[in-house]
This record gives sequence, structure tokens and C-alpha cells, in this order.
Amino acid sequence: MENDSVIRKVKQALLSMQRYSWEQGVAAQAFLEMGEKELVIQMSKAAVLNQLADGRLAAIGNISAVTDPAGIGEAVLYASEVTKDPELGSAVQKLLNWLLEKAPRNRDGIIYHVIEKPQMWVDSFYMSPPFLSAAGYHQEALKQIKGYISLLFNPEKKLFSHIWDESKNDFARGDCWGVGNGWALAGITRVIATLPEEFNAEKHELINFVKTVLDSCLGHMRTDGLFHDVLNNKDSFIETNLAQMAAYTIYRGMKAGWLGDVYLTFAETMRNAAHAKVDDLGFVQGVCGAPFFDRPGIAAEGQSFFLLMEAAAQEFYKSR
Repeated sequence: MENDSVIRKVKQALLSMQRYSWEQGVAAQAFLEMGEKELVIQMSKAAVLNQLADGRLAAIGNISAVTDPAGIGEAVLYASEVTKDPELGSAVQKLLNWLLEKAPRNRDGIIYHVIEKPQMWVDSFYMSPPFLSAAGYHQEALKQIKGYISLLFNPEKKLFSHIWDESKNDFARGDCWGVGNGWALAGITRVIATLPEEFNAEKHELINFVKTVLDSCLGHMRTDGLFHDVLNNKDSFIETNLAQMAAYTIYRGMKAGWLGDVYLTFAETMRNAAHAKVDDLGFVQGVCGAPFFDRPGIAAEGQSFFLLMEAAAQEFYKSR
């Protein structure tokens, strides 16, 4: 299939899928970065219809989620700015109030991932810090990122573990989950893009950190451009989404000038591997699959990151 046809099919397949809060968020972000203004507004309004009284957006099915409902925050912020719709503007403020004042957190102010357990998940890198920074709360975004790094980063492996449990003072899941490292890479990359000039020192610190984790991930890349679900465990299944997430990070970093051309071959290898996984209906096969993410399959975030990767690649090549 021609590239435009592949993108259209992947987009249609994504729109066909039921979506939880984090899935609605990453889908809306994909359409935002693709320039799909009308879809972003439509999805933002749908998210507001499912906003809880405490401010969490798109709260369908998993009301224990703390940071996932912020995944659509940047899209709703954009929609509120372009439409001047007071309902959207109010929804943004409610979500900010949730993150800044109400969300459960540890003694250092680092936000938990779920209501019922004092846990930090690597997924949260992508959910709340990008929205906080886009909304102008740069210090809070940086605080959350640094807190997650301090708890989840393994300095020996130069990778993130999945889940830290404060009550145990230990990992609930210490595995270096591939997609989890992808959430971190892509989330921090988005924050780098929104930090203003007065945060240059912090921006360079984040850039160096992304390079460290990205290089470690790439050290585990298979010859086919894909990765194992647990990066350093070859007995875990092979999955597609980290390849898309890492390629997205590279294209964004190269366009912004903080990654060099040495990364381009890696990005193209991973992008080609992802394209080979798109079936005739537009589903990206072999991603860490919904609903339990314990086997290869399909998932809304797998569809979304294909589109995010393509948007980033197209912008990168237009800038050359």
C-alpha cells in the first residue's frame, strides 16, 4: 500500500476501537500532531462529556486512574484555545486543579498512577508532564519527571523499571518493560519541545537523559527492528510498539536538532518494521496488546504511535 493509504487505514482502525482514558489521550495527541484539527476538537468534547467532578477527563471504565486522564490534556488545551469554547476551557482548569491540588501523591509531591495503591508507573511520564508543561506549569512538569526518574530508573541497565510501590519500598514490577520505556522517551520528548528558553539548562538535562535511555533501548533492538516486551529478556514476546515510540522520539529529536544523523538508520529500520506489521484492515499487529498487555496483539496506543511516528517522520523530512 502507498504510505497515505496505510496512514488512512491505520487512522480508521484506531477510530473503530473502544478507548480508555489513556487511549483516548494518545489518540487525540496523534491527531493533534497530524494536524487533524476537527478530530481533535471532536475528541476533546467527547472527553469532557466523561469528565469526573474531580477533574479527570475521559474517565470511562478505569476510574482508578490518576495520571492517565491527563493524557488528553494537551489536545483539550489546544481545542479550547482554537474554539474559545468556555466548556473546554473550564475542563482544562478542572484537570489542572486535579493534578496540582487533588491527585494522590507521595511526601515529595510525586503523583501516584492509581487511586488505590501508592505506586508510580513509568506510563505516567507520558500522561501528566507533557500537559503540565504545555499549560505553562513547567516547574511542576519537571518535578514530576525528576521524581519518576528517581524511583523508576535503573542506572546499571540505563532503563526504566515498570512500577514502584511506596508501601513496599520496592518494585511491584521491576521488569524493564519496552513500551514503558517508550512512554518515558516520548513523554519527555514532548516536554523538551514545550520548555521555554529560560529552562535551557533543564532542557539539556532532559535531552541527555533521553539519549541515555534511547541508546540503551537501541542496544536491545533486534535485527528486524523490533524489541522484546521486556527489553533485556529474550524469552519475552516480540512486540511492535516500542519501535514506533523510539522512532517517534528520534524523528522529533532530529528535527529539533538535539539528535544527530547517526540515529536516522535506527529510525528508518524501526519505521519499516512497523509498516510491515500493518494488516489489510489497518491494524498494527504485534504490539503489546489490549486489554491485558501480556501478549502481542492490537491496541489503541499501537495505532496512535504509528500515526505519531508518521507525523514526526513527515515533519522531519520536510525540514531537511
